Amino acid sequence: MQANVGRRVAIIGAGIGGLTTALAFAQTGADVTVYEQAAALTEVGAGLQITPNGARVLNALGLDDALARVGITADAACPMDAVTGRQIARFDLSTQSPTYRFYHRADLLGVLEAACRAAGVTILLNTRIASITSDGRFMVDGAMVAPTLTIGADGLHSQMRALLNGPGRPFFTGQVAWRALVKREDAEARAQIWMAPDRHVVTYPLRDGMLNVVAVQERTDWADEGWQHADDPANLQAVFADMAPDLRALLADVTDVCLWGLFRHPVAGRWQQDGAVALIGDAAHPTLPFLAQGANLAIEDAITLAACCQHDASLERALKGYQAHRQPRVTDAINAANANARNYHLDGIPRRVAHAGLGVLGRVAPNAFLKRLGWLYDYDAPKLHHFTPV
Repeated sequence: MQANVGRRVAIIGAGIGGLTTALAFAQTGADVTVYEQAAALTEVGAGLQITPNGARVLNALGLDDALARVGITADAACPMDAVTGRQIARFDLSTQSPTYRFYHRADLLGVLEAACRAAGVTILLNTRIASITSDGRFMVDGAMVAPTLTIGADGLHSQMRALLNGPGRPFFTGQVAWRALVKREDAEARAQIWMAPDRHVVTYPLRDGMLNVVAVQERTDWADEGWQHADDPANLQAVFADMAPDLRALLADVTDVCLWGLFRHPVAGRWQQDGAVALIGDAAHPTLPFLAQGANLAIEDAITLAACCQHDASLERALKGYQAHRQPRVTDAINAANANARNYHLDGIPRRVAHAGLGVLGRVAPNAFLKRLGWLYDYDAPKLHHFTPV
């Protein structure tokens, strides 16, 4: 069935999740318009990791060649002892299929934008949505728009989520994160997780000889949510001043940094309503950055939603099926991310035991680590939901 043919689909938000959704619906025959309040398609932040589960979706949308030109193929994931500088283990990522890659967000967004425009998607920038109703209608520049389906890809502070679920009550996790870029022309194609008591740093390379840096600290001082809050690099450097020389030298090169507070939002109870509105990505399930799955889960949402609608003439039934498929999986991923937040920050005997266990695993059974993530990385949303471009 090709039930999306002729459907008028409006997508609120032109981030990675929104544009992936737009492309998936356009490839199944829908008439798609994306509404974005920003004046230009830019992504706050820097790097992201697209793991095999996300890559399968992007490949199914025909993007592999374009993405190969802008991404860096990941060779390994390396847990590090941030106190001593010792590499605890090395887990091979080079054999992952599809390819595990590191991207600058702007590059991934650019590939998606070009593909959307080529598929006939209309992207309206500098467009603020007002007065969204429960049946998916909304006001734009004083005119009422009435799509067949309206999709909220409007992120962490989604007005679409509030429409379906009421006001949210996120709580501060007691953790803050800094994001920065530093120049490292010779950086290896690996993700390093520098673990220390109550702190950790994740690094991986991006294009143009840059290294993406995300540093997390447990603390009681509250910080605003969102990536755009500038901070003094000296504050970041002071937090890790007693760490290994290599890590201190890396952080000493940070000249611009943003700080944000990490808040936990519950998975939305309602992702859809009346066959008229639906949520994807952070609008439905904000995720802490400890499993590299925020973008990947949104990308999975996108093709699952398009496929569910493609194969059912009843949008009400299709949207209920979409939520039923996605809610348990994203809940499992969020729980795994929350567990990593604890495991990265161990101290004392638990820290020594965990590091020893990782070391043994890396030497004796290096593939076992990735097999533990098989439930996450082996997931094939396009195949599972029979996504079929028109």
